[in-house]
Amino acid sequence: MPINDLTPPEGFDAASAALTSEGWCLLPGLMPDIHVTGLAADLDPVFDATPFCQGDFYGNKTKRFGSLLKRSGHTATFVQHPLIMALVQQVLGSFCDTIQLNLAQAIELHPGAPVQFPHRDQDMWQGPKGEIEYLVNVMWPLTPFTRANGGTLIYPGTHGAAALEQAMPEDYLVAACDPGAAIVFLGSTLHGAGANQTTATRRAVVISYCLGWLKPYENQWLAYPPATARHFSPDLAALVGYAQHRPNLGNYEGVSPAILLEDSVPDHIAAIDALRPEQVEVVAAHRELHECDGDDL
Repeated sequence: MPINDLTPPEGFDAASAALTSEGWCLLPGLMPDIHVTGLAADLDPVFDATPFCQGDFYGNKTKRFGSLLKRSGHTATFVQHPLIMALVQQVLGSFCDTIQLNLAQAIELHPGAPVQFPHRDQDMWQGPKGEIEYLVNVMWPLTPFTRANGGTLIYPGTHGAAALEQAMPEDYLVAACDPGAAIVFLGSTLHGAGANQTTATRRAVVISYCLGWLKPYENQWLAYPPATARHFSPDLAALVGYAQHRPNLGNYEGVSPAILLEDSVPDHIAAIDALRPEQVEVVAAHRELHECDGDDL
């Protein structure tokens, strides 16, 4: 995603500053109502048909399901929102060659759901913490988020190096907002769902993005096999995994897996280098050094 080549969208500087200093930001009124209501309507029957989760972390009074890009045509508008993509690139771009979709999940919190265990989503990976950001989360409410109905609890300032601290912080806030808003927080920021003390359900979708060299939470190639991803735009297909992360990571027969989205895939394919510029120079210099020896590299 060539976000670095674009003019930063309106609101980028303030949102980026908040993410850096507090580990989260709230962007009210970001998504037009037509997409919010359209997505909510498309997902309504899926919520009704989905059974409750099992386990204390997911929540026995919570429903969750993924693969949102194939459940509603409105999802792509959320996934590829220009301001969100610019923020994701700014946070993650220095740690990877490409960015990938980590998950697109819908969540419904039912009455009586208890407060969720406070957690950091980066802990699903066992790499070093406090030195690198692994992902960016975006929570899009489909119903109002309030303290009473279990609006997301955010612990400001618990991101980055602070994630290494063992003590549980006492201070948190409720990300109270209306549908159309985006709650953006880092993978290193402590957070969790609040308790739903009302008689109504609380609905939202969470879309997150991670470093392109990680295994994502949601298996994107199973969620969106070639027959499905073939109908995505090239940028969206790349975001769900039909692209290589240089050097040569995530290839199919030595080329970009985007070849699987073409009308006809050859039975035999020539592998093609996918290297970073500095690697191209080093490999070329090595070839030139040994050409005089007649080596077949």
